[in-house]
Order: sequence, then structure tokens, then C-alpha cells
Amino acid sequence: MHKFYIASSFRNIDAVHYVSQHLKSKGYIQTYDWTENSESHHTLAFTFEDLKHIGQKEKQAVLDADILIVLLPGGKGTHVELGIALGHGKRIFLHSPDQAINQLEATSTFYHLPEVEKSYGSLDDLVEKVTA
Repeated sequence: MHKFYIASSFRNIDAVHYVSQHLKSKGYIQTYDWTENSESHHTLAFTFEDLKHIGQKEKQAVLDADILIVLLPGGKGTHVELGIALGHGKRIFLHSPDQAINQLEATSTFYHLPEVEKSYGSLDDLVEKVTA
């Protein structure tokens, strides 16, 4: 069965939960849910040791996943996770609800690599694309 990890920011927690719940209902396995480390859209990391522990879990989760889903706009770690996935040949879905990735002033060169599958529109459209 396919294993997935979702990279995003705290402001997208509801979208992360939505996508992960729908994928899990289809039999997909989430390698790690980083939203467990949050309360009211803020991290529960209080020390550098906490950050290190969370970072190790997130890194391993990307490595364990077959699929990385990036929900934009991303947080500080989102692009690090994207880089790990690119470097390890993971299948990558990049979801941009407003198509900002197609505007030169708002995009990244890495969004346009051939191994990055772009998704626009609704989260349901994204789930359908991932599970197709």
C-alpha cells in the first residue's frame, strides 16, 4: 500500500487533515502527522531538543513515504522536505490552490522540475490525482 507524507504550514492544518483523512480512508498510510505537534496553529516545540526530535521524525517520514504531498503556502520546513523528496526520487504532488506557482515572482525553480506533479483547484481534485 502507498505511504504518504504531507508537507505544509501550520496555517494549512485543516487542509492537511482533510487530505490525510481522505487518503487514509482509501487505504493509504501516513508516515507521520506533524500536526500532532501543534496547538492552536502553533508548534508545541519549546526547546531546541524538541525541534531536533520533531525534525528527525519529519525527515524519516519523508524517507519512508512513497508520495510527498506539498500543500502551499508552505512553512519553513516545507521546502526542506521537498528537497529531501526530490533527492530521494519520491513521487511529488505540489498543490497550489491559487496557481501562484505559475507566477514568476511567486514561484520556485524546483516547482517546475519534471518529477513534480502540479495540482490546482480543490483538495478533492488533489486526492483524486494522488489516488488515480
